[in-house]
Amino acid sequence: MADIIDFGAYRDPADMDKTELLTYLGILRGQIVELDEAEPADMESEEYEEWGQRHEDLEDLVDDVLDRLEELE
Repeated sequence: MADIIDFGAYRDPADMDKTELLTYLGILRGQIVELDEAEPADMESEEYEEWGQRHEDLEDLVDDVLDRLEELE
């Protein structure tokens, strides 16, 4: 399974400029791809539940970045 993602290491999108946001967005999307590649086969397992939560957390961060980019337009 993929490494555990430390969400505490991420910056607040509200503190980033457009260039930083676009870079961060690329990083987050890359991590989603990596996580997708490590999707557990057993959808009924605890491992899958944890994977799903990490996936959802990354998607929430992507949404936050996209919202901030929209605010800057």
